[in-house]
Amino acid sequence: MKSSEAERILASDREHVWHPYSSTHSEVPVFPVKSASGVHIRLVDGRELIDGMASWWCAIHGYNVPELNAAITGQLDDMAHVMFGGLTHQPAVLLCDKLVEITPEGLETVFLADSGSVSVEVAMKMAVQYWQARGLPGKQKFVSLRHGYHGDTLGAMSVCDPVTGMHTLFNEMLQQNYFVESPGCRFGDTCQDTDIEQLRSTLEQHHESIAALVLEPIVQGAGGMKFYSPDYLNKARELCSEHDVLLIADEIATGFGRSGKLFACEHAGISPDIMCIGKSLTGGYMTLAATLCTREISDTISLNPPRCFMHGPTFMANPLACRVALASIDLLLRSDWQSNIARIESQLLSGLQDCTSHPDVVDVRVLGAIGVVELHEPVNMKSIQVAFVDQGVWIRPFGKLVYLMPPYIIGDDELAQLTRSIHHVLKHSQHC
Repeated sequence: MKSSEAERILASDREHVWHPYSSTHSEVPVFPVKSASGVHIRLVDGRELIDGMASWWCAIHGYNVPELNAAITGQLDDMAHVMFGGLTHQPAVLLCDKLVEITPEGLETVFLADSGSVSVEVAMKMAVQYWQARGLPGKQKFVSLRHGYHGDTLGAMSVCDPVTGMHTLFNEMLQQNYFVESPGCRFGDTCQDTDIEQLRSTLEQHHESIAALVLEPIVQGAGGMKFYSPDYLNKARELCSEHDVLLIADEIATGFGRSGKLFACEHAGISPDIMCIGKSLTGGYMTLAATLCTREISDTISLNPPRCFMHGPTFMANPLACRVALASIDLLLRSDWQSNIARIESQLLSGLQDCTSHPDVVDVRVLGAIGVVELHEPVNMKSIQVAFVDQGVWIRPFGKLVYLMPPYIIGDDELAQLTRSIHHVLKHSQHC
């Protein structure tokens, strides 16, 4: 019965559904899900998988969380949605208060958006409009790091790596921005002059046309899963201040504890001018993001023509999403999350160590609740995805990277099964 149900779902899926980063004629399998609870995903065919992805890094508390369920159902009794133009509501106001309280000092104004990519678009528009309001309309370009990833919408694509990123097809239609090499100084290293020189020279030569530096602090996510030195981020902050360029920190993947700090900027002790957050903001329950900025930026935009910020998503500040975001943040902060992330980090370090001896492996690196195995060549997604499911785990590699970003509630035994599965699957070279 379960098998026939799965077959029916898959037949309709093949006919009408287009999955992310895929072809409608893809041979890479998809797996129908029946339910999810804790760190387990239950498939329609009865199999149960340990989730190593936290649903693209957002389900930090796992699935079917009583506190988050209660937040959603409680908010439904009041309202599921109301427009945010000309109206406000308590969940949004309380959430913005909380975000100002817990993010780096100086971020005092919050613009709520629908998704991470949109929060980056908002940040870029804020930066451009800020300089226009300052009487410097020529500052409309951006500088960002190679191996960076900031989203799939047009503005966000223009600050993703134009060569190794996902968007080379669209390069000619995108704004042409500046790119500097990804920091060569790894996490824990000191940033040398040679590591920062390209950023320094780019800002010196082009600061009159650059609105902002856009970067993922400490952890570069989907562009390469690289961890770089907090010292580089410190020096980047200094250079931006020196050359009158805003610093936009994309904390969409790193926010809410993933790197071992509540926000990755804290590794360097710096405050950006604009910060983007999303993904785990709602604990994976609903799509919601936010762009925070300094009072200087929001006041400058608001007090100069056209005296308003030119952006307004229809579902901005959705009450359900804001309410569950508050519950998710409260659940995280009430826990001993720092010790928990340290536990996960320690087990990832020991559990992935055996992968270093594999001939196809270039590097194994771990930071916080992120474990990465980098290979010489891209994986064969068609076979490797099936191999992981056969091992009872949900691990979704991309390119040359096999990685783990599990829910924070994962137990030691479950985490050990994830790391063992990676080692086991990589032994079979046909998957690589």
